[in-house]
Amino acid sequence: MEIDFSRFHQTFFEESFEGLDIMESALLKLDIGNADSETINTIFRAAHSMKGGAATFGFLDVAGFTHLLETLLDQMRSGQRAVTQHDVDLLLRSVDVVRGLLGAARDNSAADMNAVAVLRGELEQTLLSAPVAQATAPVAVAMPAAPVAKAANHWRIRFAPHASLFRSGNDPLRILRELGTLGEMQVTLDDQKLPSLESGIAEDCYMAWNIELQTECSRASVLEVFAWVEDESDLSIEAVQAEAPVAAPVASTEAVKTAKPQLEVIQGGATDTHKTSNGESGSIRVGTEKIDSLINLVGELVITQAMLAQQAAALDPVLHEKLMTGLSQLDRNTRSMQEAVMSIRMLPMDFVFSRFPRLIRDLAGKLGKQARLVTVGESTELDKSVIEKIADPLNHLVRNSLDHGIEMPDVRAAAGKDAMGTITLKAAHRGGSIVIEVSDDGRGLDRDKLIAKARERGIAVSDNAPDSEVWQLIFAPGFSTAEKVTDISGRGVGMDVVKKNIQALGGQVDITSAEGRGMNILIRLPLTLAILDGMSVSVGEEIFIVPLNAVAESLQPRAEDVKSVAGQGRVVRVRGEILPLVPLRDVFHLGAGITEPQKGILVLIESEGRKVALMVDELVGQQQVVIKSLESNYRRISGISGATILGDGRVALILDVGELVRANACDQAA
Repeated sequence: MEIDFSRFHQTFFEESFEGLDIMESALLKLDIGNADSETINTIFRAAHSMKGGAATFGFLDVAGFTHLLETLLDQMRSGQRAVTQHDVDLLLRSVDVVRGLLGAARDNSAADMNAVAVLRGELEQTLLSAPVAQATAPVAVAMPAAPVAKAANHWRIRFAPHASLFRSGNDPLRILRELGTLGEMQVTLDDQKLPSLESGIAEDCYMAWNIELQTECSRASVLEVFAWVEDESDLSIEAVQAEAPVAAPVASTEAVKTAKPQLEVIQGGATDTHKTSNGESGSIRVGTEKIDSLINLVGELVITQAMLAQQAAALDPVLHEKLMTGLSQLDRNTRSMQEAVMSIRMLPMDFVFSRFPRLIRDLAGKLGKQARLVTVGESTELDKSVIEKIADPLNHLVRNSLDHGIEMPDVRAAAGKDAMGTITLKAAHRGGSIVIEVSDDGRGLDRDKLIAKARERGIAVSDNAPDSEVWQLIFAPGFSTAEKVTDISGRGVGMDVVKKNIQALGGQVDITSAEGRGMNILIRLPLTLAILDGMSVSVGEEIFIVPLNAVAESLQPRAEDVKSVAGQGRVVRVRGEILPLVPLRDVFHLGAGITEPQKGILVLIESEGRKVALMVDELVGQQQVVIKSLESNYRRISGISGATILGDGRVALILDVGELVRANACDQAA
């Protein structure tokens, strides 16, 4: 029976890219000169699994290249070769090459074979050189050789695969082919009675194998051959005395090497050696489009539940007690379902943070600097869609900290600092938002230099402007204080894009800095782009939603606290602070609505360290709303970030707080 292995390709690629991430992370953690054996084994297992999968699915370029990595790593983990900086650098560059080969295989495109050839040559040259042993004399590199006639070790192996091993598209015969390269091998099958041929399921055709292997290799080397199927089989490897008889072969090594999978349809086939769990995994892979569809359906359910609750509010709770009880239960279940579904899309921040150790290592080397990365709150979870969009802004901020913030080692030493700078990434939940901080202990921002550069570019800024306003100048388009342009930075392109991308996610970015001591960039983001905690406000007959994380407070002003400024509209004094007063009625040109501030309600909203007082008719209440894109369903509206459907079926617009604050705060400053 022919098996279509192409249906397993996507899983192979996903697992292989995850394996590369594991390899890269572990390589960066290796302590040169005192490498942890478990870390090396982790790297080896990832390379070994990738090589085996690539060979199974016919990606020979990947399999051939990872075989070289596996050989080098095997020397390290066996103690034949000391872990050196050169070898770690070589392995990290090899990870990049394998990533390119996998991408080309996945996309059916051409890989950069010149880069592959160059690195392959370096790996082969490294393997041909005598490895330096950590505890013993140098040992020659073990290269694949013909089976030995007389081996020092004799291993008796029993291998009983589970049905799941075949259903996942693996080829157990590959095990025998790999064992055949280690020494002389003889294989017999269990003489158990086969079940009747009734199920018609080809994957249920499996029996236990008894293998006699004579080899110079250790038990650990033999065990590694089975590493990729160990969780989906029952396996035992026992040493046999040298004089022990060897069972008569039923299949020669050469026959096994060239054999193709032959499956017969049988019923069941389970033996008493099987584990009760049958090796089944505790997780499954689901396409994001299915999750998105589920989230949309739950959103519609939330809206329907709100509609029912609003209609039931007009009923007598005594006469309709059972209905009210049912609606209350529906409300609880809907919220539980909503939380459960939303949690499916949540990923830990380590998904983003894990890419930066390699970035800092490579970039620091290129700049001639020394830097370490400290991460805090890697397990803090954020919606997948937000994580994917915040990755690039964080990448730019980290690069900026290393390039502009961290000084050269001699400069730091002269200033009494540690020659090695520190860049810190933090993530934490605060209320209904996530806060991400990028900080460094570098030179910090120079206030006078920023103001001078701003004026040079025609940007008006007062000498008495608060620090928070001056620091925001680095986000101005084309703004840069770099003394020279490099391929890393200095063109003034990027920081403005960073801010725009963060704001597009409904986030805010604030900066604090101390000259000579470093800088801290704080980003506030919503946990998800699908659900929003908001405050409902009314203007005339219209309802608007104000994101709750942007609301500082609400109040009813006194008439004497409201003043008019010639040519600039009205302002309001709130505990000694003068704020622009912005009637929401005027922003959206509504005919109805309260015109006198003391008769309405002021909602103080905050963004980028600045506040604006929105004037509305009244506060309707606080609620969680399902966000609908207005731009994709209608068009972009200034001051509006989206829309939602209320319980009575009406559409309410969600305010873009950042845009409203920027527009009106700038007008006031002008």
